[in-house]
Amino acid sequence: MIPLEATIRSRRVAIRRPCKRTRSEPSTILDGIDTMRLLKLLPAVALILASTLSYAQQPLRVAIYGLEHGHIAGFLHQFPQQHDVELVGIVEDDKALANRYQQEFHLDSSLFYSNLDELVSAKHPQALLVYTSVGAHRRVIEMAAQHNLSVMVEKPLTISLDDALAIRRAARAHNIQVLVNYETTWYSSNKAVYDLINQGKLGDVRKVVVHDGHEGPAEIHVQPEFLKWLTDPALNPGALYDFGCYGADLMTWWMHGKAPISVTAVAQTDKPAIYPNVNDDATIILQYPGVQAVLMPSWNWSFARKDSEIYGNKGYAITVGLTKLRLRFTGEKEASEITADPLTPPNDSSLHYLAAVMNGSLKSEGDQAALDTNMIVMQILDAARESVRTGRTVKLKPLPVN
Repeated sequence: MIPLEATIRSRRVAIRRPCKRTRSEPSTILDGIDTMRLLKLLPAVALILASTLSYAQQPLRVAIYGLEHGHIAGFLHQFPQQHDVELVGIVEDDKALANRYQQEFHLDSSLFYSNLDELVSAKHPQALLVYTSVGAHRRVIEMAAQHNLSVMVEKPLTISLDDALAIRRAARAHNIQVLVNYETTWYSSNKAVYDLINQGKLGDVRKVVVHDGHEGPAEIHVQPEFLKWLTDPALNPGALYDFGCYGADLMTWWMHGKAPISVTAVAQTDKPAIYPNVNDDATIILQYPGVQAVLMPSWNWSFARKDSEIYGNKGYAITVGLTKLRLRFTGEKEASEITADPLTPPNDSSLHYLAAVMNGSLKSEGDQAALDTNMIVMQILDAARESVRTGRTVKLKPLPVN
């Protein structure tokens, strides 16, 4: 096929002064453009353009692996309102769980498969959305890598630094994307903080305090399969990981990918009758050169919250929900509240982001969902768990290269 630009160029004539012609001469020349030939060419041009646009707008073919992570319900509820991806299959070997979701969301039975090999062979997805327990992430990502399938998992990346290193090796070996979805990535208030730091409006950041959590998974009545693994220490080390990951991710992003020097953490179980095997409250202190961050993940808040306080030597910013901030700068007598600028596509939702990364228009590097960021998050969480176990501050070493 001749390229469109070359085709049009071949039919272009030099612009020149109109020639003299008799009244009977056909009016085929207008300002040096052969309109008759152009009109003949237009259907082919339109076909090429339509084909190009159609290709660009083709949704990404995705499959879901697992239904035991409760966030899947919200995802399926919102799914019909988006156009970035097409759901081509679901892997879930628990038949009762699969049937429940099939009925609740009116899903076609042909979407369901008992294993990944069967689904890939039949539907050829381009990416995998993982909604298993965190403890199963490594196994599923390594399986996906064997099929050269890129993956987006729900936060955090996995359950240990060893697992994270294995995931990174698989991603490199098979050249796949591994992305991590955090709800707070899509808060415009957090992006506004990032911009304030970069613009120097807060001055040198000195202290950050991050609050994350809710009343507790049992108290807010999460699905039984979700509660089961959330309270299993082999699959999720309690509130320390479940909500500590949010602050670790934000802090790594705000610090432009720098790892802390040290991690000190304490954790406790305030409600042993409900959570006998895992912690339900924790405090994690991250020490950087000249900066301290205090992360406060908990299943014991009076209500759900995900907010942060960022203090610099020129002012502070306190996030208020998804879109608002309270700001005060040196010289001001009181704080003011502003609404952050809206996030712009493709950085405004997980599926916009995933589609952009997969089509090559966005590079996943250094942001909240990126694998490099989340390797440091896993360093922090792993060190926090060790600090809780030993009662000592843990000094971080550079991540292994391989």
